[in-house]
Amino acid sequence: MHMSIKTVSLRLEAYERLRSARRYPGESFSQVVLRAQWPEQTITGSELLERTRRHGPFLTEEQLVAIEDTDRRDRPPGDKWAAN
Repeated sequence: MHMSIKTVSLRLEAYERLRSARRYPGESFSQVVLRAQWPEQTITGSELLERTRRHGPFLTEEQLVAIEDTDRRDRPPGDKWAAN
């Protein structure tokens, strides 16, 4: 049986995610991709905006305040390479 092969280019981050998704060292990238699940329904940013305009916000005022508070307190992690 002859299998067709296609070469693809990936950013290093995408390659590492694909590599780490292997169940065992010999699992091929093709097997990993074929095992992946792709959501049937997706929504674009413009569709989300239109839904929000039609139906109002999806989050309560309290939820938005909590998200903004968490965002305000969030800080980037320390530099693990910096000398202590």
